[in-house]
Order: sequence, then structure tokens, then C-alpha cells
Amino acid sequence: MDTRPSDDFTITIPLTINPSPSSSTPASSASSSSLPSPSRYESQKRRDWNTFGQYLKNHRPPLSLERCSGAHVLEFLRYLDQFGKTKVHTQMCPFYGHPNQPAPCPCPLRQAWGSLDALIGRLRAAYEENGGRPETNPFGARAVRLYLREVRDIQSKARGISYEKKKRKKPLPAASAAADHQMLPHGSPPSAGCA
Repeated sequence: MDTRPSDDFTITIPLTINPSPSSSTPASSASSSSLPSPSRYESQKRRDWNTFGQYLKNHRPPLSLERCSGAHVLEFLRYLDQFGKTKVHTQMCPFYGHPNQPAPCPCPLRQAWGSLDALIGRLRAAYEENGGRPETNPFGARAVRLYLREVRDIQSKARGISYEKKKRKKPLPAASAAADHQMLPHGSPPSAGCA
């Protein structure tokens, strides 16, 4: 019987995980403390999920997860901006477009695009792990994707940093075929598969 806790992420914590006759003994509670701790990603996902749940509770009027939409997710992301540490220059700032500013400026601090993108990814996964259907996932809403793209573009221009995906170098299968072809002695016909 598996006595490890499940990976369900809910705001309430169940008192019993797998009830069994030995689950009330002190020895079994001591053995459960030796379970491996969750990964850094899983821990962060749980914290993010709990933070979002607290945001819904404190919302006026309070919101249930079932009534949460992409617009509420955008509201949450804008709320998080007040805790940001990334300087995003305005177009009027003399340092607009420069990655390293040589002097202080009054431009606002915001959440970095990469942080928001990772946060939405974790919340999107947590929503579905908590029983949400993928087609109703507010973290995957079109408005959220568009907002993230807009934040990326604005921060890229304002900070002079490119957020383009780095292309991975893939070994070319044709290169090995070309190398084989070069090894043929001059005057030897290529094999039937080559043209």
C-alpha cells in the first residue's frame, strides 16, 4: 500500500491520506517524515497556487475558482506588478532601449516577463492537477497569452533585450550522408539511394 501523500494541490490539507489500521501509531507518522521532499518546481507551483487562491479569497467580491476567468488572471498579474524588481523604461526615459542604465531614473519596477511566463505555466498545470478541465483553464485563455506577448514586447524594447527563442543546433542527417559520399573513390558510382 502506498502511503506517500498525493500530489494534489489544494488550499485545504487533508488530515488523513490513506487510512489504514497502523496510521494512528506514532511510528507511522515518524516514517512519513522521511519521505522525499517535493522538487523545487513542485514546491513553487504549490506556493503559486496557494497565492492565487488567497488572491481569489481577498477579491471583492470573493471569487470561486469555477467563476475565475482570463480577465481575473490578468487582474492578478497586474496586481503582482507592484512587487516587481525589473526596471521597465518608459519611452520618455533617456535610457529607453538600453540594457544597462548608467544613472538612476524614475521608471516603474515591474514583474519581469520571464517570471510571469513561468508563473502562468505553473498555475496552468496546477489548475488541471486540481481537477480543472483544460478547455476551461483561465491561465490558458487567449487574453492571457496576448498579455504575456505584449509584456514581452514592451520589456524587450524598453530594456534593449531580445527575448527571441534561441534555436538549438540540430545535427544534420544530410551532413553524414554527404561525408559518406565524399569518402567514395573518384569514379565510383554513388549507391542506389543517392541522386
